[in-house]
Amino acid sequence: MSRPDDPLAAAFRELLPKILPFADVATADLPLRRLLRLSLFQVSVGMAMVLLTGTLNRVMVVELGVSTWLVATMVALPLVFAPLRALIGYRSDYHHSAFGLRRIPYMWMGTMLQFGGFAIMPFALLLLADTENSLNIMGQIGGALAFLLVGAGLHTVQTAGLALATDLAPEDKRPRVVALLYVTLLLGMGGSALLFGQLLTNFSQQLLIQLIQGAAVATLLLNVIALWKQEAVDPERAAAKVERPPFAESWKRFIAGGRASRLLVAVGLGTAAFTMQDILLEPYGGKVLDLSVSQTTMLTAILSAGTLLAFGLAARLLGRGTVPYRIATIGALFGVFAFAAVIASSALDLPWLYRTGAGMIGFGSGLFLIGTLVAAMAMSEGGHSGLALGAWGAVQATATGIAVALGGTLQDIFASMAAHGLFGAELMGPAVGYDMVYALEIVLLVVTLIVLVPLLLKPADAKRAADGKIGFEHMP
Repeated sequence: MSRPDDPLAAAFRELLPKILPFADVATADLPLRRLLRLSLFQVSVGMAMVLLTGTLNRVMVVELGVSTWLVATMVALPLVFAPLRALIGYRSDYHHSAFGLRRIPYMWMGTMLQFGGFAIMPFALLLLADTENSLNIMGQIGGALAFLLVGAGLHTVQTAGLALATDLAPEDKRPRVVALLYVTLLLGMGGSALLFGQLLTNFSQQLLIQLIQGAAVATLLLNVIALWKQEAVDPERAAAKVERPPFAESWKRFIAGGRASRLLVAVGLGTAAFTMQDILLEPYGGKVLDLSVSQTTMLTAILSAGTLLAFGLAARLLGRGTVPYRIATIGALFGVFAFAAVIASSALDLPWLYRTGAGMIGFGSGLFLIGTLVAAMAMSEGGHSGLALGAWGAVQATATGIAVALGGTLQDIFASMAAHGLFGAELMGPAVGYDMVYALEIVLLVVTLIVLVPLLLKPADAKRAADGKIGFEHMP
């Protein structure tokens, strides 16, 4: 065992924060073990997202034979609750309970919604797949209810969980705490995708039931561990009468001056620009560049690697006082060059440029996500971070859903127009529909940059945002 004054041990302690971007995020009041335990709620959210939009999407269409339009409707149902995230965060800001807790009651309620949705989902899906059953309509109703419950639960858990992390972390550590939580989300999504794929190798209906029920139990366990003793019992708050102003009044104060509304517009535009390609990149590689299934599947790993790299870099830059708006702007710029590289890859027939563009998309979107989220955190009013984070989450989730649906639709429209020669004889190939969508994403990113510029031109306000000191009362 090394002595306390061992120079090697001292050198290692000094080197560790430089090697690991999140090693120095812990404080005496928020040790790393507690923070990592709290981040488990992001694992449960990532698992639910992968199950809803990935695993079940394919299983319902291919193995269960459910109509594609019905599957698309089911998968889109969780987005119904995305706009309500601002209201959820606002209510958690002013929640009054017998123990003085604010965030944990909402996280627990969201956990129960997720658990309930997963509990009824497998049986509803099996009934839904049996089209000859006279009770098939009950399967449709049950499936819709299950997807709605899981969607409402994951939006509630994530909104209240991010607000709780903001409450617990000191102002100077909040940017890196946020980055760590989103690294955990990404790892949870990646690990869940690999696990579900392995478990469903030899598909059977019984295995599907066991998988979804296992996800329900895992959600409950992960969130209970994450919530345990995270929010202290506050007798004074429990005894005090909490005056909750009307939501409309709080919202007007939040967007007063235009900074918050401008940020939310940028979040919506930038998110749509980065996510419109979500269902297009892999087909693009197969149809346009003649890549194999295994080669296009690697894109997910490349995108994730780029995003992880962006999270780590954002954590370092924010820890050094870099303005979050600047990080978001850099992310949007990377996106412009990324989509340009993807478009050029087909014209030049360079698969490596296509993969490079995919990695840059992940990197740019990661920087943009963390930069805008930290900027939203900085706009929270003393202890009332729920509204700001909920508004950011509502815009981000809604824009993602709309953009993914719009991307596929526009690609089909543009491809049909090209096939009929509406763009000229030179633009009739399989790449035209995809490239038109990518070009539209570049335009959206340029508009996003234009929206972000005024936020960068006020250095004093930007510096306060980096320090986490802009509240409702500080916004011009």
